[in-house]
Amino acid sequence: MKKTLFLNPPSYEGFDGGAGSRYQAKREIRSFWYPTWLAQVAALIPESKLIDAPARGVSLDEVAAQAKDFEMAILYVSAPTFKSDILVAERLKAENPNLMIGLCGAHVATLPEQSLAASEKVDFIARHEFDFTIKEIAEGKPFAEVDGITWRRDGEIVNNKDRALIHNMDELPMVAPVYHRDLVVEDYFIGYLQYPYMSFYTGRGCRSKCSFCLWPQTIGGHVYRTRSAAEVVAEVAYMHEKFPQVKEFMFDDDTFTDDTKRAEEIARGLGKLGVTWSCNAKPNVPYETLKVMKENGLRLLLVGFESGVQEILNNIKKGTRLDIIRRFAADCRKLGILIHGTFIVGLPGETKETIEQTIKFAKEINPHTMQVSLAAPYPGTLLYQQATENGWFKQGDLVRDDGLQIAALNYEHLSSEEISESLARFYKAFYFRPKKIFEIVLEMAQSWEMTKRRLREGVEFFHFLNHRMDQA
Repeated sequence: MKKTLFLNPPSYEGFDGGAGSRYQAKREIRSFWYPTWLAQVAALIPESKLIDAPARGVSLDEVAAQAKDFEMAILYVSAPTFKSDILVAERLKAENPNLMIGLCGAHVATLPEQSLAASEKVDFIARHEFDFTIKEIAEGKPFAEVDGITWRRDGEIVNNKDRALIHNMDELPMVAPVYHRDLVVEDYFIGYLQYPYMSFYTGRGCRSKCSFCLWPQTIGGHVYRTRSAAEVVAEVAYMHEKFPQVKEFMFDDDTFTDDTKRAEEIARGLGKLGVTWSCNAKPNVPYETLKVMKENGLRLLLVGFESGVQEILNNIKKGTRLDIIRRFAADCRKLGILIHGTFIVGLPGETKETIEQTIKFAKEINPHTMQVSLAAPYPGTLLYQQATENGWFKQGDLVRDDGLQIAALNYEHLSSEEISESLARFYKAFYFRPKKIFEIVLEMAQSWEMTKRRLREGVEFFHFLNHRMDQA
């Protein structure tokens, strides 16, 4: 078995863009997701090592100094950081010419030939769901016999056949031992989760067909494949024992609540452990399921609302209705379940008027906290295809030189500058109103720790808004 380094490469300062982040960008508040995709495959390879350089603050020089200790390095790369990720790969190869280097992630899965051609120092691309692909290479299997890779044979780029999706997800080992061995829990912070938190996937894939969403269209697929409820509860129990400081567990599946019976079964198991947990959800979960989850430790749901305009939801194939969303929000409020709502400005069909409608809708359903993103056309998504075919691209980059998101789309009736400007206006309209200010003050009054946290987040948030407006 090759001694393998798994690397979330260093890039922009404070950039959350690696093997766990859904939007690769610097956040309004400094945030980092766990590098679950890398940890999962690292768990398959004994004596491997995982370095999450952005979260730990590890420099390229520090990473390069360790290159000689390994036989293979696997880098998880993203669209916004691809150029710098290639430079990292070349630096590692310079330090250790015998080091085999592979790239994985949604970007290279979508553009494997282009990605491999970017540097002769890269030996292969592990496409799509890459866990067992990388395991076989680590075991010494010849490239020609490994499904799911793009590589060079006699100087020519070769695409092996695709690897079949994993359907028995219980074949994958726990990620918790890798977290325990290689990561520092306190490095990971998300504004709407209790600190410190821990996240991982209990399944992959999503039945929804949202045009902008990266994972289902590039790696996970549109079938929700899950680990058994017993395995999930067992891993949380292990994490609860090994990481007593963790205050909340987050299930980062694209839509944990797609299988309501399984969600209820897991919830009852977690209830016996006495842990606090959260998950992603569609805004259509039945009241009965929400009640079971809440009674067994659920604290918060992360929900992608995206827009308050039905036409835009239809344009992006969201598969939700505003009346259902309103009922769902009311059910959560009745049960005491908090919601972190996410919205996107600049989606197809957006106008100045629809942005204002979405702001009004956000205030109406009033999630506990919310996040606004700029529409990001990642390669491999339907949104990217639509932007290319319709000439919507203002520019090819998705982030600025400092890692903040760019409004990459530009419409005849709505400019990229207007889309970018609306982000700060959305945040101000939602948070700078008496009702929301009162909620935040009340929350702070109940806990000194929460007071310190919200004050720190507030400073970062105001800095983010001012910096974005200065650069607009």
